[in-house]
Parts: sequence; structure tokens; C-alpha cells
Amino acid sequence: MGRIAHEVGAPLMARKRGIPGLSFSWKRAVGISAAKRRIAKATGIPTTRSGRQRKVGEMAGCAVVLAIPLMGIGLALTGYLGWRFLA
Repeated sequence: MGRIAHEVGAPLMARKRGIPGLSFSWKRAVGISAAKRRIAKATGIPTTRSGRQRKVGEMAGCAVVLAIPLMGIGLALTGYLGWRFLA
């Protein structure tokens, strides 16, 4: 008849144990989560890997937007000054 999903190579999902809707985090109990949040808020640097990558991506995007007009101005000035000194 039909084959079961785990027989054809599909990964088995882990079963959660315990009471549904009730969870415990030792990091929150100790205060690590709050400390990380305070540090991130004070410095402006995210503590998660994805947050840091997103921030770098935003900064790079902003730099590109600013760099293109500045390069145009620089090239225009270089061309103008170059012709002026050659003549």
C-alpha cells in the first residue's frame, strides 16, 4: 500500500513533551535576555546574528545611495580640474 513519510527519507519531527502552552527559559529566569536587550538598546548594536546582518545591510544600502552622487561630483570636478590644468 502507501509508504510512511519517514520510510522515504523525510526527517522525523521531534515531539515536544510537557504541558502545551507552558514553557520555561532559564535565560529569562536568570536575566540574560533582559541584559542583552538593555545592551542592544544602549549601544544600538543588535545582539542576534540576523539583527547584526540586517543592520550591516541597511548601512551598506545607505552608503551605496550616497556614494553614487558623490562619485559623480568627484568625477565631474576631476574632469573639470584636469582640463583646466592641461590647457
